[in-house]
Amino acid sequence: MVESTAKVPAAAPIAMIDAIPLSGMASPAAARLFAAMKRIDAPSLESSVGELRAYYGVLDRRRAEEMRRRFPVDIEVGSTGGVPVKIVTPREGVSSANAGRVLINLHGGAFMWGGEYGGLVESIPIAALGGFTVVAVDYRQAPEHVHPAASEDVAAVYAELLDSYTAKSIGIYGCSAGGVLTAQAIVEFTHMGLPMPGALGTFCGTGLEFGGDSPHLAALTTRSSKFPKGEVRLGALPYFGGAAADDYRVFPLVSDDWARRFPPTLMIAGGRDFAASSLTLGHRRLASVDCDSRLFLFDGLWHAFFADPELPESGEAYDLICRFFLECLG
Repeated sequence: MVESTAKVPAAAPIAMIDAIPLSGMASPAAARLFAAMKRIDAPSLESSVGELRAYYGVLDRRRAEEMRRRFPVDIEVGSTGGVPVKIVTPREGVSSANAGRVLINLHGGAFMWGGEYGGLVESIPIAALGGFTVVAVDYRQAPEHVHPAASEDVAAVYAELLDSYTAKSIGIYGCSAGGVLTAQAIVEFTHMGLPMPGALGTFCGTGLEFGGDSPHLAALTTRSSKFPKGEVRLGALPYFGGAAADDYRVFPLVSDDWARRFPPTLMIAGGRDFAASSLTLGHRRLASVDCDSRLFLFDGLWHAFFADPELPESGEAYDLICRFFLECLG
């Protein structure tokens, strides 16, 4: 067999992108937003922290304002366990069913951004629609801090809330980096001798390194520069300093022993999310040790899609989250 030495034309990657249309199972609203997103040139992860924080700070602020317009809530800025938090409650008051329950939200942002508004984007719809009190944690991030600083902050907030709530009445959830941190909190709680919470939500990120097909598929379906070339690696982020993929402190679901400690866990991602493969594997790991694990993949959608409340799929995701915590918390 003669091996070809012909070079692939430079235009081939674009042709490949154009050959992968948005899923016909996605909503018309998702199709419109997807087309608009492909025209956005967001900063890459290789950009400076200042540039990343400036760009996503504006984006998260606009999203938080839209969330407040759609979902009436009250927001109190304060601290819990010595950690800065925003306490989000429904304008009409916490529902009677949730009077003895509380949720902790851990925002996304690659462990580098998202503290000021990202938590509000993730907390406002769940507080309003589910009738919950949601404590959005402004945990320490890189490059100023490194692992396990964020886990320690989550544990400090959780420990103080245990003075007012039973462990089984506390739920923790987050998206992207926040989903990873939610899983990592189980390790920190165990090391501190704290009881396990009632339920977890690890969305668009979980207790495993990114990998598999998803990072490559995500890159093929967008022209945006926010997807780095090659695989997205959590361990390579400044916060983790090159952590190995088998380090249970960073990726607890590599270990069956740690997987057995997980309470009921909800996983949500888009089908074109670069984190989808890690969630499908995480779900299988939890199921293999008889953990109540529930996975929902939204066909055609992207990383953290439910940060855009105009999508009908976002409404579905909010409903799944609220119903899950209503069912699973004590």
